[in-house]
Amino acid sequence: MTTIAIIGATGYSALEVIKILLRHPQAEITTVTSRQEEKPHIAAVHPLLAGRLDLTCDNPSAETIARRAEFAFCCLPHAVSASFVPQLLDAGCKVIDLSADYRLDDPEQYEQWYGGKHPDAARLPETVYGLPELFRDQIRPAQLVANPGCYPTSTILALAPLLKQKLIDHQSIIIDSKSGVSGAGRQPKLTTHYPECNESVSAYNVGRHRHTPEIELILGKAAEQDVRVIFTPHLIPMDRGILSTTYSDPLGTSLPTEDVLLTTLREFYHDHPFVRVVDHLPATKDTLGTNFCDVTVRVVRGKVLTISCLDNLIKGASGAAVQNFNLMTGVPETTAL
Repeated sequence: MTTIAIIGATGYSALEVIKILLRHPQAEITTVTSRQEEKPHIAAVHPLLAGRLDLTCDNPSAETIARRAEFAFCCLPHAVSASFVPQLLDAGCKVIDLSADYRLDDPEQYEQWYGGKHPDAARLPETVYGLPELFRDQIRPAQLVANPGCYPTSTILALAPLLKQKLIDHQSIIIDSKSGVSGAGRQPKLTTHYPECNESVSAYNVGRHRHTPEIELILGKAAEQDVRVIFTPHLIPMDRGILSTTYSDPLGTSLPTEDVLLTTLREFYHDHPFVRVVDHLPATKDTLGTNFCDVTVRVVRGKVLTISCLDNLIKGASGAAVQNFNLMTGVPETTAL
C-alpha cells in the first residue's frame, strides 16, 4: 500500500485523482492540502466526496507531508508548483506534477512562454515527461514525472507514430483542437462564465498558447528533428472532452493510404492499453469519463488528417497521472483505470 498526498486538492484535476485513487487497491490517501486559511473538510470543497474521504485540507510543510505520505500528486498552479516540488523531493517524496512547470526542458523557453524565470531550472533537463505511450521505461524509475497537458496528449498520440515512421512532413502540421470548459480550471473567469461561453464557440490564444512548445518538443523527440506546428485551440460549451484534428503533408512524393496509416498507428499502440485506434470518426462522448484516447486517420486531397479525442480531466490529466503512478510503483498499468 502506497500512502499519498494530494497537494492543492481544491481543483478539478485533484478531484479526479482522488476519485480514481479511492478505488485503487494499492493506494491510501493520507493528506489533502489547500492554502485556504479556514482548513475546510475535503467534502466541503468537493461535496461528492462526502462519506468517501474523511480528511481536512491543511497546509503542512514538505517535511510533514513526507512523514505522512510516500508519494505526492502536485496539483498546484503553474510556477507555484515548481517552488514546492523541490522541497517534496528533498523530503523523500516521489512526485507527479500536474502543472506545466516541468514539461519543457529549456529554462529560456519556459521563461518565454510562461513569463517568468523557472524556480527549479536545473531540474528541467532531467525530468521525465509522463506520457507512458512514449516514455514508459523512463517513467518507471523516476522520482519526478511531469504530467502532460491535455491538448498535447490528444495531438502527440495521434501524430507521434506517423512522424516516427517518416510518413508526414514535420514542418507542415496544423492542429485544430476543441476543449470543454473544465480545461480552463475551477477558478472563475469572464470567458468561462456561463452566459459568456454557453451556446458559443470561440478560438483563443491563437499562435501563443502555452501548449505549443510542449507539443513541438515531444513530437520533435518522436521525429528526431525539429517539429513546427500551428496550433489553434477552441472553447466549446460542454463540461469536458477534447477533440483534435491535425492536417499535415505527406513526406516525399508518395501519399500513404489510409490503410497504411491506420496499420502504423495500430502497430505502434499494440501494447498500450489506453490508445484505441478506430476506423470510425471518434466523438468526445466515446471517451467521456475514461482514460482512453481514440484516434483515427483520413487522407483528403493529398493531406493526412488525424482525429483524436479524450476526456481532458482523465487521459488529459488525472487518469494519466494515475497511469504514471502505477508504472512508478510497479503495479499493473491499468489498475483503477
